[in-house]
Amino acid sequence: MQRLLCIIGCFLLLISCKQQAGETANEATEGVAITTEKWPKRSPIDSKAQAILGSWAEYQALETSFDALYTVENREDLNLVVEGLIETEKALEESNYPEKFAIPQVKGRQKMFKTFVLKIQGDLYYRLDTETSVVEMVNAYNSFRNQFNIIVNNTLDTKLILDE
Repeated sequence: MQRLLCIIGCFLLLISCKQQAGETANEATEGVAITTEKWPKRSPIDSKAQAILGSWAEYQALETSFDALYTVENREDLNLVVEGLIETEKALEESNYPEKFAIPQVKGRQKMFKTFVLKIQGDLYYRLDTETSVVEMVNAYNSFRNQFNIIVNNTLDTKLILDE
């Protein structure tokens, strides 16, 4: 009698484990797809700023890497794009900034962008939802781009403020 109960218990355990394994496999495949429609679009750059940025090769490489973000379809693609963004951002950070943009405001926006790119990398590593981190990173990137517009359109003479 005890053998029969033990065999029935093992049989029920095997059946219940098999169903759970199938359910987790379905959940894993459902979470792979990424939709980019909800992400904010890039903000435009003023023509005056674009003229200065056109000769900055490292910034152009960052632009190309960032454009690849909107072509991702799954977590693996996003991981590759984020790795590329990290590499191009490091090159941009070590490069020589154009004279007009070599100011703390631009470098601060760039550090903020780098922070959110690294946050996405952490989310990917720990298998967390990346949606909010990507939106924050795109907003930081737009702030970085808007800072160029602010600088070239600034009509305030800084010599008036700095002269004592």
